[in-house]
Amino acid sequence: MNTVLAAEAGSTTARNLTITLFLVFVAVTLAITIWASRQTKTATDFYAGGRSFSGFQNGMAIGGDYMSAASFLGIAGMIALYGYDGFLYSIGFLVAWLVALLLVAELLRNSGRYTMADVLAFRMRQRPVRTAAAVSTITVSIFYLLAQMVGAGALVALLLGIKPGTTFLGMDADTAKIATIIMVGALMIVYVTVGGMKGTTYVQIVKAFLLMGGATIMTVLVLAKYNFNLSELLGAAAASSGKGDGLLGPGLRYGVEVAGDATQTFYNKMDLLSLGIALVLGTAGLPHILIRFYTVPTAKTARKSVLWAIGIIGTFYLLTLALGFGAAALVGSEAIIAQDKAGNTAAPQLAEALGIDFLGGELGGAALLAIIAAVAFATILAVVAGLTLASSSSLAHDFYANVIKKGQASERQEVRVARISALVIGAVSILLSIYAQNLNVAFLVALAFAVAASGNLPAILYSLFWRRFNTSGAVWAIYGGLLAAVLLVFFSPVVSGAPTAMFPGQDWQWFPLSNPGLLSIPFGFLCGWIGTVISKEHDEEKYAELEVRAVTGAGAH
Repeated sequence: MNTVLAAEAGSTTARNLTITLFLVFVAVTLAITIWASRQTKTATDFYAGGRSFSGFQNGMAIGGDYMSAASFLGIAGMIALYGYDGFLYSIGFLVAWLVALLLVAELLRNSGRYTMADVLAFRMRQRPVRTAAAVSTITVSIFYLLAQMVGAGALVALLLGIKPGTTFLGMDADTAKIATIIMVGALMIVYVTVGGMKGTTYVQIVKAFLLMGGATIMTVLVLAKYNFNLSELLGAAAASSGKGDGLLGPGLRYGVEVAGDATQTFYNKMDLLSLGIALVLGTAGLPHILIRFYTVPTAKTARKSVLWAIGIIGTFYLLTLALGFGAAALVGSEAIIAQDKAGNTAAPQLAEALGIDFLGGELGGAALLAIIAAVAFATILAVVAGLTLASSSSLAHDFYANVIKKGQASERQEVRVARISALVIGAVSILLSIYAQNLNVAFLVALAFAVAASGNLPAILYSLFWRRFNTSGAVWAIYGGLLAAVLLVFFSPVVSGAPTAMFPGQDWQWFPLSNPGLLSIPFGFLCGWIGTVISKEHDEEKYAELEVRAVTGAGAH
């Protein structure tokens, strides 16, 4: 009896410690946001942080924006459950930066002002192009937001000790997760509406430091546990995973060979290819990453910030290897799946196991879990703030100011509309996230990448590099790629017809691949080409002006 009471007291103390650390972090980030709101006086301050950030600061913020819940929670979970196949996400997300650096970072910084549409609309008719860009930005952002909110629900459930079959404050596990998602959504709306780009950027810089620090400490502890011997760690991971050496080779999740079923094997291989294409091409079309290039004073600083981001992000993705295999070895796939079916809590569960091992007892486990969970939560808050800012900026600047008001809106009106948009987008994301809780967050982000690469990337590349490109081509490229990606996802096993689908009880699936990129990305480029060729509109002078601006920065804001 005494032992049970002691254990209960220990777990209550542990939970209280976790919640306290967690609340301290939220309070600090809110304080940063309120401070930043006092520095936000103009539209440039709200959208682009006054273009006052250095290459290192912006590189840290880009890293903070990019190393989302998908990176920390999703990839660690994927590696813990699927080994080699999970690491494909790390490689894809990192390689994508080279495409962004070589093709868009500098040119975009020189050509635009606040949003992606500024570049597209420069040499075309404003209203149709800006409307299409706003629709695309919001769609991509909502897909990406889903991943962050689902991660938050899983994380806080672990923090508060909520498992299937348990209750918290009179709520069952599912209701508690939904309450968490609503709380994260509310916080995110506060960050954006109050702090704008300055507040969001500082929260991202703080979060990038915390995330790198937390991941490094966990990696060192995992390696110390196995005498800094990688082979020993991989052996232990394979033994605890229940999959043996299969964990260390390809084929557990992607490209699976099905004996006697050549068609399914072919689809599995194509799904792997589709995922790879979406991951590598997606970054250069992500609106919340693209607007980060406008927060620096010069194109040279934009290039520097991408180089800093590549260094930070590359180091982090190497650390995910140790986190994923460490979770497989020390927590085991059964315990990971018992807490969260999609494996989204593998990294925090690993933190708890390491805390018990190195800091001694349940309190040590709770302390390390609290620190890592607070860092992960910071990750989620920072990324959702960046996403909401990108989509609300696009609605206000592109749709309201330039389409509805035809360029006659005052800065004050524009910023007010951006704040109202943040509220609406937050509400939609909260609602959709409630249905997406069974999906792995890294996988959800891969879908956002596919949608971005299908709709935004063709229009951006054609606009920067093709002299003949015109309004009709831009509108066709954005709507064609976007529609193809969203429809293929809707009719894929992601939404229905599979046990892990958003609606597992329904079945309207006919598209066999989980990621639409293989078909929707080329379709977006094809639509852009067809739309351009069938229209007679052509403006050589405007293209020449854009080319000079993009390369030299002359006339850039």
